[in-house]
Amino acid sequence: MGFGHGDLQRMMKQVQRMQADLRRVQEEVAQRTVDASAGGGAVVATCNGRGELVQLHIDPSVIDPQDPGMLSDLVVVAVNEALRRAQAMLAEEMAKVAPGLPGLPGLGR
Repeated sequence: MGFGHGDLQRMMKQVQRMQADLRRVQEEVAQRTVDASAGGGAVVATCNGRGELVQLHIDPSVIDPQDPGMLSDLVVVAVNEALRRAQAMLAEEMAKVAPGLPGLPGLGR
C-alpha cells in the first residue's frame, strides 16, 4: 500500500500550512516579552521572543563601586533567566502548532 499522487499533494499542502503557521507563531512570539529579576527585583531583564535583551533595569541602590562583581552577577542571573523564559515561551507556542516535532525552537534561526 503506497501513497498516491493525491496523497502526496495533500501531505505537501499540510507541510506548507504547518510551515506558515510556525512562521506566524515565531513572528507573534517575537513581539511578546518576558521579565526575570535578580536580587529581589534590584535587576530586571526583559527579553523578547526572539531571545533578544530589550530592556535592563538596575536599581541604583545596587550600584556599589566597591563591589562591581555583585552587580555583574545580578545582571547575568537576570538576563539568563529572561532568555530561558523567552525560549520556553517560544517552544510552548510552537508545540501548539506542531505538537510532537522535536527541536522546534531552533527552526528558522
